[in-house]
Amino acid sequence: MLDEVMVAAEIADCLGVSRQRVAVQVERSDFPMPIARLSVGRMWRTSDVRQWAASRSHRVHEDERE
Repeated sequence: MLDEVMVAAEIADCLGVSRQRVAVQVERSDFPMPIARLSVGRMWRTSDVRQWAASRSHRVHEDERE
């Protein structure tokens, strides 16, 4: 069975931030590594992104205001 995956638009929806903020977040050293780089962009395991977001909790939204 395949893992669920996300691209930037789904990450933005999941985190409640803009796609521009996702572009910044995915470059952080603590953000999960993408599992694939396709011609349409990178993709991440949904479980990895959710675990990362849970470890940051309120800080994801604080980062949006920076």
